[in-house]
This record gives sequence, structure tokens and C-alpha cells, in this order.
Amino acid sequence: MKSKLLLLLIITCLVTTSFAQDIPLVYSVENTGKDIPVPALPDFDNLPSIEPLPDPFLWADGSGRDTTFENWERHRNEYKAMIEKYEIGPKPDRPDDITASYSDGLLTVNITVNGNTLTLTSEVVLPSGEGPFPAVIGMTGGSGSLPSNIFSSRNIAQISFNFGQVMAHQQVRGNEPINKLYPELTYMGAYSAWPWGVSRLIDGLELVQDELPIDLSHLAVTGCSFAGKMALFAGAFDERIALTIAQESGGGGYPAWRVSETLGSVEKLGSTDGHWFIEDMFRFAGSNVSKLPHDHHQLMAMVAPRALLVTGNPDFEWLADPAGYVSSRATQRVYETLGIPDRFGFSIIGGHGHCAVPASQIPEIEAFVEKFLLGNESANTNITTNPYEYINYSRWTEWWGTEDPVLPNPEVGDAESIYLEAECAKVGKNWSIKSNESQASGASYVASPEIEFISAASSSDDDHVVFNFTVKNDTTYYLYTRLNCPSADDDSYWMKMDDGAFVMQNGLATSGWEWKRITNYKLSAGEHTFTLANRENGAGIDKICISDSPYIPEGMGGDAVNCLRTGIDSKDINKGYSLNQNFPNPFDAKTNISFVVPNETYVSLKVFNINGSEIAELAGKNYFAGKHYLEFYSNNIPKGIYVYKMKTDAFTASQKMTINN
Repeated sequence: MKSKLLLLLIITCLVTTSFAQDIPLVYSVENTGKDIPVPALPDFDNLPSIEPLPDPFLWADGSGRDTTFENWERHRNEYKAMIEKYEIGPKPDRPDDITASYSDGLLTVNITVNGNTLTLTSEVVLPSGEGPFPAVIGMTGGSGSLPSNIFSSRNIAQISFNFGQVMAHQQVRGNEPINKLYPELTYMGAYSAWPWGVSRLIDGLELVQDELPIDLSHLAVTGCSFAGKMALFAGAFDERIALTIAQESGGGGYPAWRVSETLGSVEKLGSTDGHWFIEDMFRFAGSNVSKLPHDHHQLMAMVAPRALLVTGNPDFEWLADPAGYVSSRATQRVYETLGIPDRFGFSIIGGHGHCAVPASQIPEIEAFVEKFLLGNESANTNITTNPYEYINYSRWTEWWGTEDPVLPNPEVGDAESIYLEAECAKVGKNWSIKSNESQASGASYVASPEIEFISAASSSDDDHVVFNFTVKNDTTYYLYTRLNCPSADDDSYWMKMDDGAFVMQNGLATSGWEWKRITNYKLSAGEHTFTLANRENGAGIDKICISDSPYIPEGMGGDAVNCLRTGIDSKDINKGYSLNQNFPNPFDAKTNISFVVPNETYVSLKVFNINGSEIAELAGKNYFAGKHYLEFYSNNIPKGIYVYKMKTDAFTASQKMTINN
């Protein structure tokens, strides 16, 4: 029986491998589905709302579903039509009048339409030898933002695409070079214009094959950030490109618009650069994003069956990499369904600057280059590097193959969540505790010191805020912080867990008070210490949450466990007793505390720190009926949150007060 199962497994693997080998790695034309008719697409007002990611295998006319590669080109052509209609505008077809020349390392392509000519010039770096050579077309440079030696060391030519010769980074609609050729398309977005330019560059390479020895069956495109989006759109819209490497493309690139809308301060559909897309796209902003009949897992799927590698950098929240991760998992499912899983990969790694390439990511990029530009079939391109084990990506796609496009609610379950108020932590004397009754969950928050520590965290306890807490389990816990970081100039802290090193957490800018997911830690059951140190001034922190739940807290979050309970017991209301809020509060040297008793009674009134240790006794005797006043001097007591508690035989109450000195 075991031998039969083994034989069946071997046969299955052979069939799958044979099937993948029959699927082309690249094509010789720009769009193999050019002549496939596309059904009429609805206008905005007639579009249905689809909350999860759209099923990429459903036909646009609602006639059914098809997962075969035989009909893949029809799906791809429908995605193209949707993206052009709702996001970027039409990408013009190849014109009839194109000429090209190559001399002294410069490729020149002239495109003429209606008597107007647009000229592209690209520097070409050729390896030594006769060729033909595989080539990479870099958006903004010969290798984009990737290290050039990835290509030069492998005898791969490098060709630059000068996008400004087609359309400026911040286009003036109707006044761009491409508008002279297509005056009827003044509404087009840059991500229609720039891929058109890349395609015309490839046309030029075809025309100068005798002078420029480029292997046209092994072309790659790459770029980073806005140019990462450029590379992704170029690879999706031209099937002559064998490999697309889209580096840290951010919103509008590999992240799904729908998922980005559920995140914090990321590049959402409504906040991306309007020059890059058609103006009508912004009707889908906010809650209308669910009316978009496609999403960017389908933009990435347009690259199939050709190879695609996308990268991300979770250190920069704006890039929306959690949405990119969900979109990548959806794209991975498309490639798997088509039987070519090794042709798609994603690598999301932090700890480096935007558009820099960390050392651990270079072998992943090299693997895709080896396999799809050089034909090295032994290269391992099964790459899914990411820090997002907590994200339930499948809930966005689990409806695929059904007729019920419902997005399941995230299930938090029996999560352990520990909330800690910043003002009730051990606050270093260089920090300030400020009152904010309406916005801060504990009516106070901790403001950063004026002095900044940009290069490294301060070693002084005076510059730290220390939180002590206990967890129940040995597992991964996520750190969330409720912050107010008004701008990019005051949106970072140094943070460490227990005896670990301080790690910079940057890019935390908020719109008012917001919860931010910072990072995660593998913790053992027991006591732990989290330390916050200042990096930039001007920010405020209200509360932190340590939780084994992957979902960001809402509102003010839960009750903090590090602040003593204050207020009057409900059983004591209307008995004629009261303990009033001290005044002034916060205070520096002295404050006044008043209380009322309805009859002569013994009154104890003491001051405690937030750990429950007694600091001072203000009253411990009999008082006649009436209102009484006490003075409290802070003297050398450290600044922070304190609790004063009144107790009689019939009444107990407490209040918080803040020492600022």
C-alpha cells in the first residue's frame, strides 16, 4: 500500500512539473489577449459592493468561473480593462511609426503619432563579450534601486528608463510629452503613461537587435517606491517582460486597496498621489473602496504566468505592507491554481532604510534573477519571507469559489491583553505628565522631553518610561501603543523589552490619538519590563497594550492594570460624604485637598504611589461635620501619578493627582 501511495505521489509531481513546463515563461508580444473582447464594465453608480478581495477567477460579465490556464488570458485581459477604466486610464497600443538607433551606449527610440514625435533615450551598460545578453530595465536607473552587481556579476545588461521623457513625476495634465501624441488622453494617470514608455523602449530594443545584442526573451523590470509601482504596472501590462521585481512599492502597488483601508496611517486609495491615477479613481476612496470591481492582487496576477517578486519594508507604516502581505497571499493562490507557484514570491523585511536592500534579501532577489533571466532551474524561488504570522489573510479570500462575497469578522477569542497607562509607569524626570480629560484614557498622558536622542537611546533613567507587567503564557505578544505624533518630525521612540537592546521605532505619525501596532516579542510566562526612551520631541504616549491578539485595540482600550482604582464606591453615594479633586492639578510644589463629612467622624487620608506604597499621611483624627481643607507639599517626591485615599467607618474614596516637578 505504501509503495502505491509513493508511486501516486511521484506521478502527481511529474504531471505537475510537466504542466508547469508547458506554460510559457514569457511571450513575444506585448498583449496576447489584445483581440479578446471585454464585456461592458459598469459605471460607478451601478457597481456592487464587495467587501473581501474579488475572486480573480470569476468572469466580469457574471457568466461563471474558470480556473484553467487555457482561459487565463481572458481573465488577464478583463483585469487590464478594469484597471484602465477605474484607476489609470487607457494604455495606448503600439503605434505604427517607431524608429530606433543605438550608438556609443545610448539607445534612442522615436515614436510618432499624428505627426508629433516623442523621443526616448536610455543609457545601456553592456557586459563584455558578444551576447546576446539578458537585460534589466531599471526605473530611474540601470538597476533601479537594486545593487548593480546583482546584474553586472552575471553578465546582465542594464538599461535605464527615463520616465520624465514620457510624463513628469507630478504631471500637469495635458502638458506632458505623451499628451502631444494622445491629446484625447489628458486625463490619463502616470501609471498608464510610464508603462507605455517602457513598452516603447522594448519596441526599440526589437528594432536594433543587429546593433544591440539583447536577449529579448529574458528581460526584467525593477524599481522602488513610486518606481516600484511603475515597474509593477509595466510588468503587468507587457508580456514580453520575463521578470518583474517591484521593490517597496507601497499603496497603489502591491498592497490591496481594500485591506489598506482597514489599517492606520498608510497610503490608502484616498491619500495616494493624484497625479499617478485618473481623477475618477478617487470616487472609490474610504468606504467606497468595496465598489472597486478589482483589487491589486489582480494587478499582480496580470504578471502570470511570468515571474514576479515583490518586496516590502514593515519599518515604514506608510507602505501598507500588511495589506501587501494579504494581497501577496491572494496572488500566491492564483499562481498555485495555475500550477506555477515557484514563479511568484514576496519578501517583507525590516531593519533598513526605504529602498535599501538588506543583506538577507539579496539571495532571494538573486534566486529570481538566476532562474528567470539565466535559466537556472535549481534556484529556489519559493520565497514567502514576512513578519505577519498574526494576520489571518485567508478571511479575505475564503469566499472564492462560492457565490457569497462576505468578509468574516476577525475573531479575537480569549486573548490576553494587558493595558498599561504611561502616566502610571515609572516616568523619568525629563518627561512631562500632562492632563487631557477628553483624549487621554486616564485623563493624562506622558509627553516627550525637549532633548532629542536621534542616533542612540539615552542610558539615563531620567529619559526613560518603564512599564512592568506579567504575562500568563509562553507565546508571541504584540506591542500596541496609543500615541499622538503630529508630524514626521516627532514620530519616533526608542523601545526595548527586558534586557534587550533599544530599537528605533520610526514613522509613527498619527492623526490625533491613535493606536499603532509596533512590533512583536516572544515572551515567556512571568514578569517582564518594557522601556520607552525618547528619540524626537513633540510626541505624546497615553497607553500601551501587550497582547497575544493580532488585532489593534479600539477607542481608549481596556482598563489599565498599573493604576490604582480611584473614585467613590457606589454604596457610599448620597451619604453626605465627598472627597474632591485636588487643586491645582497637576501641581509643582503644593496642592489643596478638600473633603466633606456629614457628622463627626474619624478620617484617614493618605497618599500612595501607583504601586500602592504609602507616601504621606495627611489626616488621621476626628473631624466635625462640614467641609475641611488640607495642604499637601510635594517636597522631594518624584514627579508622576499619585493616589490620595480617604477612609472613614462608613465611606471610602480616592482620587488621582499629578506631580510635575
